[in-house]
Amino acid sequence: MKHKIKKAFADVFGESEDLRIFFAPGRVNLIGEHTDYNGGHVFPCALTIGTYAAVRERGDRLVRMYSDNFKEAGIKECSLDEIRYQKEDGWANYPKGVMAEYLGSGFSLPHGFDIVFLGNIPNGAGLSSSASIELVTAVILKECHGLDADMIDLVKLAQAAENSFIGVSCGIMDQFAIGMGKKDHAILLNCGTLAFEYTKLGMSGLSIVIANTNKKRTLADSSYNTRLKECREALFDLQKHLSIQSLGELSPSAFDAHAELIQNEVNRRRAKHAVYENHRTQKAAAMFSSNQLHHIGELMRDSHLSLRDDYEVTSLELDTLAEAAWRHAGVVGSRMTGAGFGGCTVSIVKDEAVSDFIETAGAHYEEQTGRKADFYTADIGAGARELKGDDNGD
Repeated sequence: MKHKIKKAFADVFGESEDLRIFFAPGRVNLIGEHTDYNGGHVFPCALTIGTYAAVRERGDRLVRMYSDNFKEAGIKECSLDEIRYQKEDGWANYPKGVMAEYLGSGFSLPHGFDIVFLGNIPNGAGLSSSASIELVTAVILKECHGLDADMIDLVKLAQAAENSFIGVSCGIMDQFAIGMGKKDHAILLNCGTLAFEYTKLGMSGLSIVIANTNKKRTLADSSYNTRLKECREALFDLQKHLSIQSLGELSPSAFDAHAELIQNEVNRRRAKHAVYENHRTQKAAAMFSSNQLHHIGELMRDSHLSLRDDYEVTSLELDTLAEAAWRHAGVVGSRMTGAGFGGCTVSIVKDEAVSDFIETAGAHYEEQTGRKADFYTADIGAGARELKGDDNGD
């Protein structure tokens, strides 16, 4: 990939002896969906696929950006003295948002760049291609300007960019997993406090298989912000009688005892998912940590059903893939991953069953939906960084 992006840079901006190469992974969340903005726990890991960037520093304040994934869009330009969201800039609004957030936070960005981006995350699949490009941009700005900021600072800046510049009220999970990823480990993250711990994934004899529905969804155009509003309304009702700051503070039994405080039935179901999913996530992380995976499948199935029935963010495509996985004898567990409405499922599959699972689930999916799903096994990689020496990002 390093060779490929160097060639792409030369084709767009000309040969350069001063190129620096950066990488930020995508992420998959094993369990813990729509808990992040509710102050709960998530359990994601970084992938070895992601966003590469070839960068050449400029002597002026112009930033020229090109994505090899969106060749038809051409080169996008902005000045560091005037960064504005422009719908027609499409993908380029994500790096622009990070630049704007840096400047708004008081950092000095004395010069611009020529940047070529190249990603191998399927667009719209729910593996966080947007957060990946945000984090690779954040690392570029830090390293090329020698800024005093650690990775968690960059994670927060990237999340703030998506919230304020893009207009998606996402939680911090995507950016955190991509920035703080560790090879062969998942992260149990408390999104309310940012306390976290790495869990080595004992996956001997097992593979993580991601199935892409190829039904794209865009968070800003979906019901994501509606779900956020519904959870906030539920929390407000609970706070009239309970001293809590987030739904993540409640145990399932405490929620059940006070659920009737939530006036709206829909909001009650949204809150129930957030509370129960938080509990499932902590149980699952403990099982992975102790290599006791016999109940993981039950937790993953319960997660998907809750996302289908209480949170209502699955789709025919996601449900079809999950149900096909549940019926396969070689699958330990399966669920939708990401925000929903499209995107991917994640399955834990016995190594010897991977090929048959992909064949049978793929055939069933096409028969039921008329779409073809893409399947690939996921390797767990490290977080966002500059690629030096033999580091190729994989």
